[in-house]
Amino acid sequence: MTVNHNLVVVAAVIFLIGLGLAEYYLHRGNLRRIAYRIHINGTRGKTSTTRLVTAALQEAGVRTCGKTSGTIASVTLPDGKQYPVYRPGRANIIEQLRIVAVAAAYEARALVIECMALQPHLQSLCEFKMVQATHGIITNIRADHLDVMGPDERGVGLALAGMVPVNGKLFTCADRHLDVLEAACHERGTQLVRVLPEEFAQITDAEMARFAYSEHKENVALVLRLCADLGIDRETALRGMTRLKPDEGNAIAHEIEFFGRRITFFNAFAANDPESTERLWRYALDKYPHVNRRVAVLNCRADRPDRSRQFGEIITNWQPADAYVLMGTGTFILAREAARHGLDTSKIVMAEGKDTAELFETIIEVAGDSALIVGMINIHGGGLELVRHFRNRAIVSEAV
Repeated sequence: MTVNHNLVVVAAVIFLIGLGLAEYYLHRGNLRRIAYRIHINGTRGKTSTTRLVTAALQEAGVRTCGKTSGTIASVTLPDGKQYPVYRPGRANIIEQLRIVAVAAAYEARALVIECMALQPHLQSLCEFKMVQATHGIITNIRADHLDVMGPDERGVGLALAGMVPVNGKLFTCADRHLDVLEAACHERGTQLVRVLPEEFAQITDAEMARFAYSEHKENVALVLRLCADLGIDRETALRGMTRLKPDEGNAIAHEIEFFGRRITFFNAFAANDPESTERLWRYALDKYPHVNRRVAVLNCRADRPDRSRQFGEIITNWQPADAYVLMGTGTFILAREAARHGLDTSKIVMAEGKDTAELFETIIEVAGDSALIVGMINIHGGGLELVRHFRNRAIVSEAV
């Protein structure tokens, strides 16, 4: 029997097209079953804001699923339980389709989902095809991922604007490049809602003290404004938010005693952009002044060369450290740029390729008998493992 290979190929193509159309219509049906689709993006704070919105809506009795893509990608189900997202390989935006299907299967009225795309065209794809948000949040616009979204901060704004929803509402605390967001909202028939510094100031210190960890007033103000738009009162929203436990990416200090040494390890790994990282560096120096040495642990990633270059250029303008331990991969890029911009190379300790235990020993040796250690730049690629290493040896852990 002779097989017509052309007919086989045509049949296979028709089958795949049909399968794709079936999946597309199934996904559209899932989206229609979710009344509130809240898509969250920004340079800093998008994971925290996603968690806060999810908690606030669940406290208000809104059946809600939440999905974060930060330190550990995870899904929060309507009963409040949190589960890690299974990834057979590297992170892929296609997983957002699975999350929408999960939310629909759990009959969620709201889905709060963090944008996981970096490429500008993928950010638009995530919004237009995968989420189709009723409400969007862009926390802020800062200089980060310039190799993908740059070449400068305005380029980041243009990339983030790709996820502005159509005929919805966009909430933002951004105070830069607002004309980019305004143009995108105008083009898509979306209302731009600015959350202003006056609204941050209305959140009292007593309200912030209710959090079990250090949260930013900007994030809280964004969530309160969104909740007010959804008819959720302030106290209910705050009650839900303040019940959250710290995420592993939150700034937490772990104090250890190691053979007579008194060491405080401050986790600032999740703050990827220079502006946020410097703010945390200054905060840590001010909070822990009575130490003999201050050590910056810079976690580099070979797949983030632009970030390493950016930090190498700017770190010489910060309050100085006594030592700079370079861990991870691609550390030479940061070391070279820092040296070019005047950093004393005798302060640089190269620790590329060391496992967590070896890295811990290197840091302890550099620290001396009393030190503040601040981890920064990248949580992935060894940062999270180092945080856990210190946490498991801590006599005191403090959310800061």
